[in-house]
Amino acid sequence: MLDPAAASDAAKDAAARAAVAMVEDGMRLGLGTGSTAAVMVRHLAHRVKAEGLTLRCAATSEATATLAASLGLTVEPLDAIGWLDLTIDGADEIDPDLALIKGGGGALLREKIVAAASDRMVVIADPAKVVERLGAFHLPVEVVPFGWETTRAHITRLLEKHGLTHRPVLLRQREAGPFRTDEGNLILDLALEAIPDACELSRGLNMIPGVVESGLFVDMADLALIGQPDGTAIELIADQTPEEDRA
Repeated sequence: MLDPAAASDAAKDAAARAAVAMVEDGMRLGLGTGSTAAVMVRHLAHRVKAEGLTLRCAATSEATATLAASLGLTVEPLDAIGWLDLTIDGADEIDPDLALIKGGGGALLREKIVAAASDRMVVIADPAKVVERLGAFHLPVEVVPFGWETTRAHITRLLEKHGLTHRPVLLRQREAGPFRTDEGNLILDLALEAIPDACELSRGLNMIPGVVESGLFVDMADLALIGQPDGTAIELIADQTPEEDRA
């Protein structure tokens, strides 16, 4: 029996391979950020080299752009491509309606911009990311540095209106100080436990001056591929029963 870490790695690999199998020659792709997305980028680069595929890729973070370019993928600015056929990205949580929490790696703003510029968004994850209700994972909110404590106070008041009282709103830190996104912004991590209405909370957060974007991705994902430790993947489609996908 695989230990939990090995099982998770095998599941991520299965999800990544299933997503890469959807890629067709000539596609314009959005490349996600995070541990599962990094596995996907490696599989994609292997397939491009083996089959001679011609792809144009937009990355959702500097880290992904660096990795993809180092593996020989063609990475261009999103504006140079204009529109994408498909974005493949990971998630920190996925609910039954395919609403997501993203941003554990701090790339939520670029991830959302790229996903919104795509015909389809496919999410790849291991089974631990599938939840009945979003919120156990801290919800990242990207804010501008100016007046960030005032912005945090506005967020706290909004949470209280949603019945989320006494929920910590934490400034994300690194050893050298506050975490900075690729855009130079800060991340506030909201310890919510459970989110009653992800759509309403997303709207409320995005109306607060100082908030750049939240890690709530609602009505954006078209398909989730949930890898399994045995190398298979399960397809999740909103409001439909999971079906066994390709091995």
